[in-house]
Amino acid sequence: MPRTYQHDVLIIGSGAAGLSLALHLPADCRVALLSKAGLNQGSTYWAQGGMAAVLHDRDTVDAHVEDTLAAGAGLCKREAVEFTVSNSRRCVEWLVSQGVDFDLREDQSENREFHLTMEGGHSHRRIIHSADRTGRAISEVLTEKALAANNIEVFTHRVAVDLIHDNGRCQGAYILDQNSEHVDLFQARAVVLATGGASKAYLYTSNPDGASGDGIAMAWRAGCRVANLEFNQFHPTCLYHPKAKSFLVTEAVRGEGGKLLLPDGSRFMDRFDQRGELAPRDVVARAIDHEMKRLGADCLYLDISHQPREFLDSHFPTVMQRCRELGMDMAAEPIPVVPAAHYTCGGIVVDTAGRTDLAGLYAIGEASCTGLHGANRMASNSLLECIVYAESAAADIASQLSRLPLPCAAHPWDESQVTDSDEDVVISHNWDELRRFMWDYVGIVRTNKRLERALHRVNLLQSEIAEYYGNYKVSNDLLELRNLAMVAELMIRCAIERKESRGLHYTLDYPGQLAEARDTVLTPANTVLQPQTDP
Repeated sequence: MPRTYQHDVLIIGSGAAGLSLALHLPADCRVALLSKAGLNQGSTYWAQGGMAAVLHDRDTVDAHVEDTLAAGAGLCKREAVEFTVSNSRRCVEWLVSQGVDFDLREDQSENREFHLTMEGGHSHRRIIHSADRTGRAISEVLTEKALAANNIEVFTHRVAVDLIHDNGRCQGAYILDQNSEHVDLFQARAVVLATGGASKAYLYTSNPDGASGDGIAMAWRAGCRVANLEFNQFHPTCLYHPKAKSFLVTEAVRGEGGKLLLPDGSRFMDRFDQRGELAPRDVVARAIDHEMKRLGADCLYLDISHQPREFLDSHFPTVMQRCRELGMDMAAEPIPVVPAAHYTCGGIVVDTAGRTDLAGLYAIGEASCTGLHGANRMASNSLLECIVYAESAAADIASQLSRLPLPCAAHPWDESQVTDSDEDVVISHNWDELRRFMWDYVGIVRTNKRLERALHRVNLLQSEIAEYYGNYKVSNDLLELRNLAMVAELMIRCAIERKESRGLHYTLDYPGQLAEARDTVLTPANTVLQPQTDP
């Protein structure tokens, strides 16, 4: 039978953002932490490269800020960038205090000087990491801490259906228990969306299966604004194999001297940007896409075979192992790579405390739009954003927890009018169609005609999905499809509104960049704006 749960704070999402926020809340705060699958299965766990932070004497906050602003192509909010970067050292210290074991310089281990790597868009080595398993190291440590905390109740295999709000305030959410197949009612004084991005809207992606834009779609349906969803970052280098799932090859490979090659073995990046392989990701991804289309090639190549095998085994054990599994040897030969959807730079509009337009609702991590990333996220700023905004949101919630009203009584989920589906093929067919036309029409290079076709197709799909949703019991696949279609529409609408090429949004119809940089903000008809979250 469906159940009802009461907590002080409901956190939907168990990645770096959600875990950090839970651990920053006071010990007397009753927290529900929900994970869509098992723990350690989200995007954080698979993050390879590391976390950007100002840690070296030769580096400065100002330099990190300016690098981020440059990568964001004029759309970053300076306030958000300065806020995030100025807190980077303290967040690293907090992670270390929790037990995260970052790599140290081999020649400086007694002084505990961290080994820092270089990535695209950065002017200094400032990427702190744990080999090429940084996300895994952070996720495992924070998960262990959360499971041991007396005030945090962890629920796995729970999928959010929709937010509950009344009188302009969020009061909880309907949550599908995948084990019982019932929809439970979770009520709380404050709700936090830490649900990640929506890169599964694309046919090829580096993200795990759960990256279906759930939080963005739920917040939109609840009346929150979204912004800059046209900026979908495509990671330039995912391992290519015709019979294997996409696998990200960390940007740190290029940071340590990896070169991109055409099928004939020649380099090409210098023709596109003077920074070569270390240009920002949008530049590198477009260059690879251009050369693949020009040559009709299935992939291009990444070569770091000049580095000793011992160096590669110690710095990139995850990539080396995956290559071996597919019969490749990164230490002896170039490896095939292609771009793939990687990160959703836009999202739910929030302020520096993670507050959305709906009172009592917060959004942090990839689901949010803080203004940090602008038109193109700089490498390894995302984990930093998760930790910084988790701390600030937790502080805001804690400061007013005693004054937050108890949620009003809400109706249990009613499924008396629906039946079990006997046509799940409809879900799989629509899912496949959505991801294919998003890849073809709303990908690395766009046109007005492609975007119009995509909008037409997504509207038809949403009509079919709405009919299906209204007649059958909800399931994980149906909920993800519903959310992906919603976020895909928002992505397309944002892309149509931007009449220029900027950062990750490149259109053949408007190849130039306008003199004034403006956010693309979409507002639901039922929104009552709160002034603190104005973009």
